[in-house]
Amino acid sequence: MKQWTKEERYRVLHAPDEIIDLHRQIVKSPYRQHYHIQPITGLLNDPNGFVYHNGYWHLFYQWCPWGAVHGLKYWYEVQSEDLIHWINMGVGIKPDHDFDNKGAYSGSALVTEQSIYLYYTGNHRDENWQRTPYTCLVNMRDDGSLHKYSKPLFGPSPNYTEHQRDPKIIYHKENETYYIMLGAQSRDHHGRIIFYKSKTFNKDYEFAGELKVEGYEDFGDMWECPSIEHIGDVDVLIFCPQHLKLKDRGNSIHHNGYLIGHMDYETLTFHHDGSFHVLDFGFDSYAAECCANIGDDNKAVLIAWMGLPDSSYPTDDEDWSGCLTMPRELTIQNRRLIQKPLKGFEDLRQEALPLATKTLPTACELDLHITGALDMQLCKSDDHDGLTIRYEPVHRTITIDRSHMHKRFNIEQGESRMRQLHQDLNHLRIFIDASSIEIYVNDGEALFTSRIFPTKDEHGLVIKGQVEGQIYALDRAVKDNFQF
Repeated sequence: MKQWTKEERYRVLHAPDEIIDLHRQIVKSPYRQHYHIQPITGLLNDPNGFVYHNGYWHLFYQWCPWGAVHGLKYWYEVQSEDLIHWINMGVGIKPDHDFDNKGAYSGSALVTEQSIYLYYTGNHRDENWQRTPYTCLVNMRDDGSLHKYSKPLFGPSPNYTEHQRDPKIIYHKENETYYIMLGAQSRDHHGRIIFYKSKTFNKDYEFAGELKVEGYEDFGDMWECPSIEHIGDVDVLIFCPQHLKLKDRGNSIHHNGYLIGHMDYETLTFHHDGSFHVLDFGFDSYAAECCANIGDDNKAVLIAWMGLPDSSYPTDDEDWSGCLTMPRELTIQNRRLIQKPLKGFEDLRQEALPLATKTLPTACELDLHITGALDMQLCKSDDHDGLTIRYEPVHRTITIDRSHMHKRFNIEQGESRMRQLHQDLNHLRIFIDASSIEIYVNDGEALFTSRIFPTKDEHGLVIKGQVEGQIYALDRAVKDNFQF
């Protein structure tokens, strides 16, 4: 694997001809996705600036153009009319000021009557490589042009370490106040969320305080990508605690989850029901971002990075890495989040295949109804069992294991994930793409998202159990074009 120097990782991208040959090379990869957003070159990680405006869904991702490495970060834009079919629009936010000289880090979006505003973390480093994070603002006008404010909205709070990032903009109607929440790290290295507030969305922000979350004062050493989503009659606090281990998560130390409760903006207190819930029980899901404005208070639309910090993947050797999950619909049921595929994905279905099919299409969906125990092998070959799914009715446990794939990676984090269900397993919707799998359990009760990289011989299917259903080949929905 290539060893990157600091100069190579933080090289400034000036023109498309610097990366066009890299794009031509990576689109030949057998692991390029059919219906998942992926980078035109290099590395993709966090989704950012997810918003609906004037008939289009706008979404950005953090992007390092040079290869499968974290370095100088840009925002790259993709766009859709239906949340299913996406096209590449080109480079969005560029790190071209002193306050973001080493990267435009994650953030969110706000729609006003005039246009879209993008809030992000400017990653500044001085000559001694000391970091200063700034919260910055860009106006995206209806002609697609981006206009960066010449000065940040505010700098870091001195009461926390340099780790203050990922601004989430919230407008609270009751007190007519704009809040920006940031993931942060306390001086004694505990994960925190801090708030700034203003009566105006684009200026005059002042430090409002630290979010109080009782019982979670010592829960990881950093909280990334925080947001508060109001769904139905509850508030959902979503965040990514780092450097801690959780039950049934193997040796993984980076997680994405949520608390359900009520947010008090006057006291900056999140009153929760006590339990931290993992958003996704698979191997590869992080940095979830909800769309800023879908016009329905009873649900949300979420998309996440299908990857993890401090992890590597087989396509790293091809100079590209990362993709985003399918967009999911979030609703509340019995004080838990229910995640389902958007209805539009059914429109991608092509020919229907019977369950007796021995070879799976590269991009496909399995819609299965199950009674009793289940033992499945997906992406099986003659000498490898592929990815296995097992359900044991006695304990109501479903287990996903990818240790039997030919290409194994991030082994130290563990290669199996287990979830105990609240009711018997009765339904699975499994979405397979060229290098990923997303398993929706019992109409959204649980979700397993993982990267997989089957070889040309790993496309077999074996199902043992009482199962009925259908397999559908899926059409391509993401245009893999080069757009600078």
